[in-house]
Amino acid sequence: MASSAVSAQRKVKVGVLGATGTVGQRFILLLAAHPFFVIEALGASARSAGQKYAQITRWKQSKPIPEAIRDVVVRPCEAEHFKDCDLVFSGLDHDVAGPIEESFRAAELPIFSNAKNYRRDPLVPLVVPLVNTDHFSIIPHQKASLSPSPSRGFIVANANCSTTALVVPLAALERAFGPLDTVLATTMQAISGGGYPGVPSLDILDNVVPLIGGEEDKIEWETKKILGGINADATAFEYHESTPMKISAACNRVPVLDGHMACASVRFAKRPPPSPEQVVEALRAYRCEAQELGAPSAPEQVVYVHDEPDRPQPRLDRDFQNGAGCNVGRVRECDVFDIKFVVLANNVQIGAATSSVINAEVAVLKGLL
Repeated sequence: MASSAVSAQRKVKVGVLGATGTVGQRFILLLAAHPFFVIEALGASARSAGQKYAQITRWKQSKPIPEAIRDVVVRPCEAEHFKDCDLVFSGLDHDVAGPIEESFRAAELPIFSNAKNYRRDPLVPLVVPLVNTDHFSIIPHQKASLSPSPSRGFIVANANCSTTALVVPLAALERAFGPLDTVLATTMQAISGGGYPGVPSLDILDNVVPLIGGEEDKIEWETKKILGGINADATAFEYHESTPMKISAACNRVPVLDGHMACASVRFAKRPPPSPEQVVEALRAYRCEAQELGAPSAPEQVVYVHDEPDRPQPRLDRDFQNGAGCNVGRVRECDVFDIKFVVLANNVQIGAATSSVINAEVAVLKGLL
């Protein structure tokens, strides 16, 4: 079913949890003019509930609050106040997201979450929409494993922002050339990845901080869940165990507003490895299910490979394709492994809310709702 068919058939009513935060604000901008998602409800903390959205939100986006949203009365983040929604997006902070998202699932509301709480749950698909929407196949088992078993409710998590940037080109390479044996990645991550108000100015101006708590472990663990398959009866993730992959990440916070970059070196399991020219061809040819289904927020090109020797760059390339794709450059031979390259992704778009929106689009287009 194409997106135009969904639009012609009916609008899909959606809610946004954590609507006053920076991730929630991104959700609102993405959804305000969506072809078939319609914002039905906005949820925030108890102190904000009952008030008009514009009155209680510290808006931090470059575009203004959509007019249709300004006077929407914010609701408590309780499932009973979202019963008129077909699905719900969660931009909640991780310290409160877990039990709230679980309560929504139990109340038969599908949740597409940007929070980290369920990423390691063995029943929850961790989905980068440009890579592994086939992992939605575990959703029936997720429902069946719960007591009581929901008929409609489920949770889908999207990945950490730095993981998202890295796994897209890795997925393209594995599809074209088989399993990767070793991945070494050094990230340069924007300050917006730390949320608002983020890193203190005296810590980041004229500086690079060589530690982002928990980030390296997230990349090393999440990549295996995302790139690994699902068993034959769609009841468990494979975590890349059939073809073991070694991953080492070093993460740094840099004084850039938006856009996470990683310098990656990879070694292929199959010998001889592909040439840089073959790698570039494979990256440019890579397509994903979201594109094939006609998901309206999917990028035209999943991986855009730059020919210029000094690209990609955050300031110049992070908003290309509305920040929904990945930018790769400097593809060349590696004297230690096989191939090395640079990848850039917009951490506040495909690294956050845009991933959840495309995940939900794919779920609708596949009839999962």
